[in-house]
Amino acid sequence: MELNNGDGDSDDDIPRLSSQTLAALREFLSQQTQTPVDADAAASAVSLVPEDWRMSQFWYEPQTAETVSKEVLTLCGFSDSPVRVACVACPTLYPYLKKIDPNVSVQLLEYDKRFEQYGSDFTFYDYNQPEELPSELKHAFQVVVADPPYLSKECLEKVAQTISFLAQPGESFLLLLTEGGAEGKGS
Repeated sequence: MELNNGDGDSDDDIPRLSSQTLAALREFLSQQTQTPVDADAAASAVSLVPEDWRMSQFWYEPQTAETVSKEVLTLCGFSDSPVRVACVACPTLYPYLKKIDPNVSVQLLEYDKRFEQYGSDFTFYDYNQPEELPSELKHAFQVVVADPPYLSKECLEKVAQTISFLAQPGESFLLLLTEGGAEGKGS
């Protein structure tokens, strides 16, 4: 932070942001007011709600989301019967899965209520309440994808409880996603 160019003896010196910090702040605030649809996105791109840094949200890069979605759909292909997919705290995957296969049965379990826009495919989820979920979700999923919001032992243990609650006993698949290197965490 820079101070006004006064004589330094005045109590009236007002803190000011540097030009680079001010530009970064303006860019951030501009991103926060954007609509969920990117104006310059190609027709084939997936629209996402903006990340909310206050909720520790960081979306996957498109290539990552597409790769994980294709892997999930490959796992779905191993079954002769309909497969249900649970996405626990990884809202980026939902629109990518639906884009690739609109008929895939996906349930998004997420804390951020902005995803209520997905209707009955959305279930509010608070990892602090790992099994406070609708009873119809218990043991209902053949594929569970989880991206714990935090990497603390407590959070991982509670997400593991949720996975046990959701996963169909016997033959089910789990994809556990965590922070990945320089590009950061995706959810």
